[in-house]
Amino acid sequence: MTAPYEPAQNRPPVGQSPIPPGAQFSQVPAGQFAPPPAGQFPPLPTPKKRASWLLPTLIGVGVVVVLCCGGSMVIGLASEDKKTEAAAVSGPSTKSGTASASAAAPASTAAAPEPVKTTAAPAPAKPKTPGIGDKVRGGDFEFTVKSVKCGISRVGGDFLNTKAQGAFCKVSVTVKNVTKRAHTFHADGSLTAQDASGREYEADGEAGIYGNNDGQGFLDEINPGNSVTANVYFDVPKGTKLKTITLDAGLFTLAEDAVVAL
Repeated sequence: MTAPYEPAQNRPPVGQSPIPPGAQFSQVPAGQFAPPPAGQFPPLPTPKKRASWLLPTLIGVGVVVVLCCGGSMVIGLASEDKKTEAAAVSGPSTKSGTASASAAAPASTAAAPEPVKTTAAPAPAKPKTPGIGDKVRGGDFEFTVKSVKCGISRVGGDFLNTKAQGAFCKVSVTVKNVTKRAHTFHADGSLTAQDASGREYEADGEAGIYGNNDGQGFLDEINPGNSVTANVYFDVPKGTKLKTITLDAGLFTLAEDAVVAL
């Protein structure tokens, strides 16, 4: 069943002459379109279809490029990593070896300095302690110890004598005045004796009186240049040996006491 003919649908636009049914259309050159009637838009160009083989080809080329370039980059990075690890492992040993070699080089080339020989200054010799027969200055007098004898139990004669509590030690001394004026010498209080234990003994005045012919050593007035020889007695325990005799310089002088070793 055919649709009824509607003349209004096949009518030409206003202002255009109707086209007879059997008329032929004018051919328009290829790529050109006939100008559209006034008031109408030109028809949109039909998009060209891309070839179906182009997209797969591009994808395949991209995959090949990625595989080629990416593989070489991966290989390069792996080799760099291996070089870095090898340098990290061998670096300290190489540096330490170089450092030890460089440290050993100066030690081997530089000669060790010779030790400086230092000679210690000799210690000052201690002054020798005067002994028997030596002259020793003590204040206004010069003393000389001539002899020492211990183990004496009694001093004096048969009728006038004194006995020791322990034993007497007789010390014979010579006293000389070395000043320019007269001085009095008294053995008791001027001479003391010491033993090895450091005990000190005073002179026995009574034994000194009995032990000297003219009372030498008892308040002797000695002029300048003169001397007196006297026996001085010390009452000590039996068996005691005296070690030193000290000669007192006196209370009114700045001179030091003199010591004589026995």
